Amino acid sequence: MLKKLLSGLFGGGSDKPASRHAAEPVEYKGYQIISEPEEQGGQFRVSGWIRKPAEGQAGEALEHRFERSDLVPGREACDQLMVSKAQRYIDQVGDEMFKPR
Repeated sequence: MLKKLLSGLFGGGSDKPASRHAAEPVEYKGYQIISEPEEQGGQFRVSGWIRKPAEGQAGEALEHRFERSDLVPGREACDQLMVSKAQRYIDQVGDEMFKPR
């Protein structure tokens, strides 16, 4: 019980780090780009999601986790870099990103 109390006071006990909040989705060529950078030592790692909404009522949305090694000193700059890299990736790969490897 003491552990639970202390983890609640100091931000522990969550599956996600407290600094990891998704930005508003950016629409690009039928895809949604969602920046969700991870804070690491005062910098932010480029990461997030590329989603393609389902077509029709019966379809299921497609989703691809987008992770890069880039570290950026500010959240806003990281969000911008995420969108830029994701757009380039979409242009190069398209729906192939959703196929199993």
